[in-house]
Amino acid sequence: MPNIKSAKKRILVSARRREENVLVNSSMKTAIKNVEKAVKANDKEKAQADLKIAFTRIDKAVVAKLVHPNKAARLKSRLTKSVNSME
Repeated sequence: MPNIKSAKKRILVSARRREENVLVNSSMKTAIKNVEKAVKANDKEKAQADLKIAFTRIDKAVVAKLVHPNKAARLKSRLTKSVNSME
């Protein structure tokens, strides 16, 4: 445990930021899985609705610098391609 006041504060701040980052990251992954599930179930309307949500969550992860912008573009592209390839 640190003795310096600023070091103690850094521990608290980094723990709070970590919790926020975990929330953003897990919600992004869940949104992606929901789109993939809808595509697998061949439910185009649900897939398109989930795709919008996934795009929002991916963009939030980029803003939080949890995901590289190129990875975000790749994820969005793959999800869009899978939804568009449905009948």
